[in-house]
This record gives sequence, C-alpha cells and structure tokens, in this order.
Amino acid sequence: MADPSSYRPKPGQIPDSPGVYRFRDEYRRVIYVGKAKSLRQRLSSYFQDLANLHPRTRTMVTTAASVEWTVVSTEVEALQLEYTWIKEYDPRFNVKYRDDKSYPYLAVTLDEEFPRVRVMRGAKKKGVRYFGPYGQAWAIRETVDLMLRVFPVRTCSAGVFKRSAQIGRPCLLGYIGKCSAPCVGRVSAEEHRELAEEFCDFMAGRTGAYLRRLEKGMQEAAEEMEYERAARLRDDIEALRKAMEKSAVVLADATDADLIALAEDELEAAVQIFHVRGGRVRGQRGWVTDKVENVDSAALVEHALQQLYGEESGDAVPKEVLVPALPEPVEPVQQWLAERRGAGVSLRIPQRGDKKDLMATVQRNAQQALALHKTKRASDLTTRSRALEEIAQALGLDSVPLRIECFDISHLQGDDVVASMVVFEDGLARKSEYRRFQIKTFEGQDDVRSMHEVVGRRFKRYLQEKQQTGEWDEEAPAGEDGPAATGPTDEEGRPKRFAYPPQLVVVDGGQPQVAAAQRALAELGVDDVAVCGLAKRLEEVWVPDEDDPIVLPRSSEGLYLLQRVRDEAHRFAIAYQRNKRGKRLKAGPLDSVPGLGESRRQALLKHFGSVKKLRAARIEDICEVPGIGRKTAETIAAALAGTAPAAPAVNTATGEIIEDDATPPAVLSSERGQER
Repeated sequence: MADPSSYRPKPGQIPDSPGVYRFRDEYRRVIYVGKAKSLRQRLSSYFQDLANLHPRTRTMVTTAASVEWTVVSTEVEALQLEYTWIKEYDPRFNVKYRDDKSYPYLAVTLDEEFPRVRVMRGAKKKGVRYFGPYGQAWAIRETVDLMLRVFPVRTCSAGVFKRSAQIGRPCLLGYIGKCSAPCVGRVSAEEHRELAEEFCDFMAGRTGAYLRRLEKGMQEAAEEMEYERAARLRDDIEALRKAMEKSAVVLADATDADLIALAEDELEAAVQIFHVRGGRVRGQRGWVTDKVENVDSAALVEHALQQLYGEESGDAVPKEVLVPALPEPVEPVQQWLAERRGAGVSLRIPQRGDKKDLMATVQRNAQQALALHKTKRASDLTTRSRALEEIAQALGLDSVPLRIECFDISHLQGDDVVASMVVFEDGLARKSEYRRFQIKTFEGQDDVRSMHEVVGRRFKRYLQEKQQTGEWDEEAPAGEDGPAATGPTDEEGRPKRFAYPPQLVVVDGGQPQVAAAQRALAELGVDDVAVCGLAKRLEEVWVPDEDDPIVLPRSSEGLYLLQRVRDEAHRFAIAYQRNKRGKRLKAGPLDSVPGLGESRRQALLKHFGSVKKLRAARIEDICEVPGIGRKTAETIAAALAGTAPAAPAVNTATGEIIEDDATPPAVLSSERGQER
C-alpha cells in the first residue's frame, strides 16, 4: 500500500485550469481517470489526511503510485477526453458498465446498393440507420414482419441475394409479397431505395401522413369498385396500426426524447433508458453499474450520458434528455451534447405532466432491474460460497459461517419498540426461521439496551432447549454440545424454534450495538459465536473490542451478503413495527377482553350492532350470542364497565352526532417523526 505523500505533486506544480488526470499504480496501469474544472483544487483534495477521505477514495489513492494530468482549454474538451481515456484504459476504480452494447437494434443498411432491414448488435456503422435498442431480438422481428407487407424491403443476406440473382428466382418472401424482389429485377435499385427510405420515415415516427395517404387510396379504390386493391390497402393499414400498437404513444406533439432513471444502493446502481421518438417508446436499454468510486446520482447521470452519446452524432442524440439529477456543472455536459447532435439539446429534470409520469415508469423499471440483478447474484452458488469465504477471512473465523443471524431494532420515536431476527443459511434467506421480539424490560428509545435484551433472550432460549433435551451439560462450557446440525427437535422431528446456534451474529449498527450483543453472549457463557455489526453510513464492519472497523472492498461479495442480511432484518423489523402500531391505533374496548378472539368479537358486534348497545346489555343477553358462555359474558361486561364510553362522533359535514359506534372509520392524525 503506497503512501500518497510519496507521489504528491509539489505546491504550485498543478495548473489551475480545466483538465483530465490519471492515477497509475506501481505497474503503470491506469486505475482511475477523472476530470476537473480546476486541476489544482481537485487533485489537492486527494492528498489530505487519509482519515478524512471516503473509504473508496482512500483505497484508490493508497493503491496508486503516481498521478499525471493533461490540460485542456474547456470543460467540454475535458468531458470528451475523460470518456476517451475511460474507454481506452478501463480503470478499475471508475464506474463499470455491464451489458454494454449487447442490445439489438433494428438497422437499415442504407450504405448498400439494395438496402437491407436486419437485426444488428455491437458498435454502430457509418451509413446504417438504427432504430432502438430493443429489449429482445424477437420484438424487432415481429415489428418487421408486420411492416414488410407495406414496405417490402429486402431482408435476406448477401449470399441469398446473390444466389437468387444467379438462378433468376426470388426467395419465399418474394413469392408471398413480403419482399419486392430486387434480386430478379422486379423493382429497380432506385425504387427499392425509396421503399427503404419510406420504411425509415415510418419507423422514425412520421406515421400520420402515410396512413392518411393509404386511407385515401383505399377510399378511391372502393369508389372505383376496385375492391381487391381496396382490401389490400385495408390490410396494409391494419398491419401498420398493429406495428404502431407495439409502441404506444407516451408523449404528445411527436416528442423526441431520451429518459434516464436510476435505482441505487451503496454498492451498485441500475441505469434504465427509454428512447422516445415521435412520442412513442422506440427502444429501451439498461445497465447495472458497480459503484467502485464515490459517486452520487448526478455523477452517475453524467457517466450514463457519456456512455450513451460518447460515440453518437446527429439525430442519434435527441432534442431532449430527461434525467433524475443534473450533473454539476450542467453547462459543459449540455454543450457537449449539443456538439454531438449539431443542434441544441435540452438537458433537464421533468417537473410535471406526461414526462414526469413517464419518468416514474422508467424509475420503476430501474428498481426492478436492480432487484432482478441482486436476485440472480444471490442465487449463484459459486458467488455465495465466495461471499461466505470472504466474510470468514475478514472476521478471522475458523470456518465459513453457514448460518448467519441478524438482529435489528425498530421504533417510532421510542414507541412500539420491536426487534427482528432473520436467518440466512448457506447465503440464502431461511424465512421459516425468522423471529420477532417485543422489548419488555424497559420503555423508551435505547437501541443498545434493546439489542442486549434481544440477543440475550434468543440465546437464553437456545440454552434452555438444550438443557431440556439433555443435549447440553449444565456444568460443561457453552459450545461443547456438538455440531449445530444435531440440535433438539420436537415430537415430529422438526427443529425447535431456537434449536440451532448461528456461527455468526450480525447486528444493524456500529460499535455500541456490537458491544451490547457481545456482552449478552458473554453473560450466558456463549463464546463460540462470532459477532459483527454493519454500520449503514459507510458500510463499515465492526467487531468486538476493536477501535477501528474492517473496511471490505466495495466490490466484495462478502460485503454484498452482509448488506443483504442487514437490509432484510431492517425490512422485517419495520414491517412488524408498523403492524404493531396499526393494531394499537385501531384497538377497541373488546380487544382487551381476555380469551375473546376475532370471531367472537365479530359475532358480538353483529348481534348487538354496536359497542354502545353491548355495554348496556345484560349478562343474560350476552349469553344468547353463539359461543359466549356465562363466564365469558361476565368478563365482557366487567371489561366494558371498566372502560369509559367514547365521546360521540360528529359528522363534520352536517354537524350531526353519530350515535352508532359499531365500527366507525378511524381518523388518525398524521404521524410525525421518522421510523427506524
């Protein structure tokens, strides 16, 4: 690990002008490329106290062994040079894009004598007109199949075209009317090119005029009683409309725009792009990005713009680009886009109307793409094994933690304090083992004390069950009871609720929560279970009795697994806390009656019509309700007598007092404060 001061440039050596800089490691490999409006200010920020740097930036500057820079005249040139160098060097600490250039396009090869319609991938070629990208190649073929009826453009390969010309006989598409057969001279090269250009115009969104021309021709043919030609035109119109329905109108006024949305967490971000041409979604693509550098949403948007338009020009760059956050500063990026297009480009955040609604749709697609990526990543056995090995190595464990339990505390400003325990076995969630806890020993907000209580209760139950089955000797030290797989079971052979101990306990929090969990284990004599905590702010891993955290690499599969475990515990705790709070807010006087379940409560309300009438009823009247005995009736009467009747409800619209309080809708005041 290099000391940044060993290669820090001398004061005054760095120019105060726009430029692009490169960090190189000891082997002269470029590990990071960046740009700056002022090279002096930006580079100086890397050579401050390491403790003040973000962990990812700290790792980069300690990996590097030298830094160099290139001065440019404008920020736009810096943006272009940065993109070129990232493409050339593929630096390990820059944002990485996956699935780059893997999306299929509908392409028309206008550079050929007889243009061809085909599916193309990879880098774009000069003289070829592209539409898309599409999510799947079959979507292109479906669209082309519908449109070839109206625009019978050549789709065959060069070999098939040459062979048909030699034998003087067209292929099958020529016989069924889906190719104009220029190979055998049915149309000239000029006529075929005109067909290809009409196909491009229609795909570009200029559909209205062409459809109106076909409809007019159909009407004229019908008036002249040329019914076969009219039927042919009718079928052509229907085919084009079906092709248009595959890309519904989402924006009015024939808008050309690209919409970019992000979904991100601490390690990764999903980028989704919708290409809208002529008001219709003509293509969609997306990436998953490793956040190997410290970037915010604005920086991710800038990287996405570079990736999208770095090699584009002309109409491939739309008039309008809608983004969730604007790069800082926005003017150089906007000017760079305008130079790529050759005309002005509007780069902005949609604020209202259809464009904002469509951006929300793109955002949902990004969230689903990120969730799908995480699901695929978690389901891979090799990846899970590597993650467990990385955790074991980072924490110094003797073996990989095949069972991990994670605890989290949740409350709303100190009310309804609850906790969750989630279980991951072999890197996968074991939802049947999840448990929920209510904090019982105290009231109020104290996450450290709550964590101590919950961890202590969980392992106390484990030790009690081991003692009851005789599988744990009371005088033997904890941990000498054999492997977890031989834990106690019930009469049917199923493992008991807290039968298996984990190899690793993870808590949501930092050093105080970790210390509380370790203290709870020590008080019970459990010394064979490792403990760590994951602090959300910087994703640092804390272990007991250590002043400094363990910082796992941002691309670490082990860190990803710990994050997933922590996030699942947080989700489970929040869901339980909300459910508990909702029940408390909706609770009525009958909910506090011992032994009275939901079915009998509903039967009582149905019989009497309201709690008010039930409160006035005699015990003999209550006994008439099916399932209610005299003892239960006495309990109900005593409980209702001990509760004060609620104030009469008032209809705020009419001022009328509502007498019936059977099941009035609860009007809850807005809850202020933040859930944890």
